[in-house]
Amino acid sequence: MDDTRPLILIVDDNPQNLAVLGALLQPQYRVRAANSGPRALQLLSRAPQPHLVLLDVMMPGMDGYEVLARMRELPDCRSIPVIFVTAMEASEDEEHGLVSGAVDYVTKPLRPAVLRARVAAHVALRCAQLQLDDRNADLEREVSRRLAEIQCMRDIGIHALARLAETRDNETGNHILRTREYVRLLGQRLLARFGERSLGLDAHDIDMIARSAPLHDIGKVGIPDSILLKPGKLDPEERAIMQTHAALGAAAIAQAERDAGGQAMKHLDYAKQIARSHHERWDGAGYPDGLSGEAIPLPARLMALADVFDALVSPRVYKRPWSLEAARSYILEQSGKHFDPAVVGVFDAAFDEFCGIAHRLADEAEPVLHPC
Repeated sequence: MDDTRPLILIVDDNPQNLAVLGALLQPQYRVRAANSGPRALQLLSRAPQPHLVLLDVMMPGMDGYEVLARMRELPDCRSIPVIFVTAMEASEDEEHGLVSGAVDYVTKPLRPAVLRARVAAHVALRCAQLQLDDRNADLEREVSRRLAEIQCMRDIGIHALARLAETRDNETGNHILRTREYVRLLGQRLLARFGERSLGLDAHDIDMIARSAPLHDIGKVGIPDSILLKPGKLDPEERAIMQTHAALGAAAIAQAERDAGGQAMKHLDYAKQIARSHHERWDGAGYPDGLSGEAIPLPARLMALADVFDALVSPRVYKRPWSLEAARSYILEQSGKHFDPAVVGVFDAAFDEFCGIAHRLADEAEPVLHPC
């Protein structure tokens, strides 16, 4: 059966003092003994960790102050309470010991009742602290589990809506998965290149942007089938109607947000930016608002490149897929025109990874076979 008694480490270079301390503490506690500072540090490196250390100050080679300083440098030992046990009785010695980080200071010759009382008090505090740490760890795990569940439910909801929108469209099945990963890759590379301060986003923001990307074309549910599924080229009136899908998508997300109580949620802000503005162009010739340059929200600039790249290399009823290299050339040629030059720059640097995503998430019916 495991011994559940609290464990105490006693450290003293005098064998007689070790024997006295051990006799005073047993059988209420488990006791380990070290006759030097280096030996004490060796024992501290082994599991289980002691609940308390009784540490002599005056020892040859490595004194108690140095042992305590070394303990505080070790992550697993820095919170273990230490009581100095010493013949040094001056008030300045006691003050120095407490300032050094000891929780208590006991002078020799020892008074057994006083020593036991102080040990009991500090062991009780340490046990309570360890129980609190365990409870906090359990709570953190539970919070993490529930957050993961919420994130999963949110992702399922986003993908379900996006999949429903795709049932009315002629785009390929894994389009939302590929564009999500393209957006994630572009955002991560931009963050690595320019940093959080310059970009105004951190890694968590990039993750939320990527998770929101599948809703970019949700507004297409509001487009008539006669236009959405037309195999040929759209006429000007039809094109104008098709272009309303960007504003329709953003409006639908905003309405859903209001229906849920109107609480601001960052991932929905990103989803609205992407849905409304992913057809804007860097040169201002896009829609629906004719935004240009950095006036276009960054999430939409990421989505714009990801969406066009995937459209180029994927088959449609009205075209054959482009090769990956041809799509790359087009994206590079459109830098500063259709696309943000900074986004194009990280796309070019990460092109091999784009190819990997295209192959890994290729639609089964039409695998991407074009070499990079």
